[in-house]
Amino acid sequence: MTSPPRIRPPRTADERTQLLGWLDLQRAVVPWKCEGLSEADAHRSVLPASPRMTLAGVVSHLRWVEHCWFEVIFLGRPAEGPQFDDGPENADMMVEGVPSAQLLQEYAQQCQVSDEIIAAHALDDTGRHPDFGATSTSLRWILLHMVEETARHVGHMDTIRELIDGEKGYY
Repeated sequence: MTSPPRIRPPRTADERTQLLGWLDLQRAVVPWKCEGLSEADAHRSVLPASPRMTLAGVVSHLRWVEHCWFEVIFLGRPAEGPQFDDGPENADMMVEGVPSAQLLQEYAQQCQVSDEIIAAHALDDTGRHPDFGATSTSLRWILLHMVEETARHVGHMDTIRELIDGEKGYY
């Protein structure tokens, strides 16, 4: 799987274009950080205090964060997924034995679902899930948060990848 292009949004674009452009840029870095790795390396823990923080685990986490914010909190769909189970903290990062290609494909599919939701709503629209306080959150806020969340974890991926094989680079 080849990673999507990593392109900054136009500096004078409207708000929606800029928000989506920055989110897409960060999303595109995710598969790039995984390119050329063996399964063992994609699942290798290199941060002693964060054993679930593997490249594969971060990809899974980002998939479930997209699902949570856009499908569950914003659209009000059922709260399903590992982060809603009674399992351990960071269960969405527990992906031992799941092929990295599968995780990347699931992430890409989830981003596509998120993009369809974003396209169908105004930035001022708010969430609908009755069981979460974050329901009153606007789509604008969610997009800003997803840029922050994805970029934060892309930074983790930068560090993990450099510790695995010395590969560096932003875009």
